[in-house]
Amino acid sequence: MQTFRRFLVLQALMIWQGGFFFYAAVVVPTGTRVLGSWWQAQVTRHVTDRMNVIGAVALIILGWDQLSAGGLRRARWALWGVMAGGLVALAILHPAIEGHVEFGVEGRVVDYPAFYLLHRIYLYVATVQWVAALTYVAVTLRAWHRSGRLQEARGV
Repeated sequence: MQTFRRFLVLQALMIWQGGFFFYAAVVVPTGTRVLGSWWQAQVTRHVTDRMNVIGAVALIILGWDQLSAGGLRRARWALWGVMAGGLVALAILHPAIEGHVEFGVEGRVVDYPAFYLLHRIYLYVATVQWVAALTYVAVTLRAWHRSGRLQEARGV
């Protein structure tokens, strides 16, 4: 069961954070270049909802692993809290940002200063969440390694 749980943790993180990284690094710049920023934003507003659902599922899997194992628990829970708090913040910010936009073929931003500020905050929160996830991977691998050494020492 431990191997399966750890497999799920890795898969969840790869799908969530790998998807985030690929989307931010490749899809958004390419979409903006090909479609223009307005149409790329139309795609992004729908993709982010799905990315947040994937993040919520990933956090459930990560929490399950942490509850099932010991070692570096405080650090892992703290990083999990940063990721979860970031997810909540993103879920709150997303509709607030959309509230400043009129969508449609010829959409426009209604209140650009407010939109710009909220969008910047959204990007900062997403970046902090991403850094926390990278750190979480390192801390988790270290905890798993320590756990394996303890099991070897006990002859398990």
